[in-house]
Amino acid sequence: MKKSVIGAICLSLAASLWGGMYVVSKYVLDFIPPFTLVWLRYIIAFLFLYTILLAVRKKSGQPRAMAKRDWLLLVWIGFIGYFVSISFQFIGTKLSDAHTGSLITSATPAFIVIFARFVLKEPITLRKVISTFLATLGVIIVIGWDVHVGDYFWGSLILVGAAVTWALLSVYVKVASERLSSLAITTYAIFFALVLTTPAMLWELQSHGIFYESPLIIFGILYLGIVSTAGAFFLWNKGLELMDAGIGSLFFFFQPVVGSFLGWLLLNEQLNANFFIGGAFIVAGVVIVSFQKEG
Repeated sequence: MKKSVIGAICLSLAASLWGGMYVVSKYVLDFIPPFTLVWLRYIIAFLFLYTILLAVRKKSGQPRAMAKRDWLLLVWIGFIGYFVSISFQFIGTKLSDAHTGSLITSATPAFIVIFARFVLKEPITLRKVISTFLATLGVIIVIGWDVHVGDYFWGSLILVGAAVTWALLSVYVKVASERLSSLAITTYAIFFALVLTTPAMLWELQSHGIFYESPLIIFGILYLGIVSTAGAFFLWNKGLELMDAGIGSLFFFFQPVVGSFLGWLLLNEQLNANFFIGGAFIVAGVVIVSFQKEG
């Protein structure tokens, strides 16, 4: 199987897993403050991934020592992506709503294409521009444009920051994947993000309580930690390792489609013709860019 096909599968799965994240995080944030939830999410994910990393290393033998520049790159990825971007995402979602969060952060692929041009020297081709336009149009059709920016101005602004910083993460993960495994990148970057989040979490708990009034909260935290963090972060990083970052970014658009579908399936939200029309535009954008000839 071609690397690009495996990469496409990994990226599609990651975006799909994130599809239900906004609904889950919006519910859990009513009981647990943002930085504390991010910290819980990372401690669960790190323990889960580090256990797997140790098992893989034991089976494969002693790994080579990482250079200082590799550690610095992992710190940067953990800071800009897993600390800043995810914190912005949670805070922005809490101040606005899940619908707005899903729409605004769907701008991430456009930022990835731009950053990939300057950091990775990937060309901005006509095919990428057309694909990004079609997929963006599809997202707008699926979710709609009624995001109440006036009512949720600060939340919306923070969510834009989440989109920009996640794009930076994606580009630098591609840089790191040239020397490190996706499992190592994900595990150690999450560890550094955990360390960076700890002071904010301790400060936040001085004025906010944590309430476990329902088993759904526990399940929500476990989903965010194991599924949408450990699992999806690894799949996203693996997919970017196998594909051009500008092309791989288009798979991010599956997130709002899956989120809308899960809203219909689990929350009895209605799916109208816009869902299917917009979904067709998104699929068309991904197909156009995925079937271009590789290097």
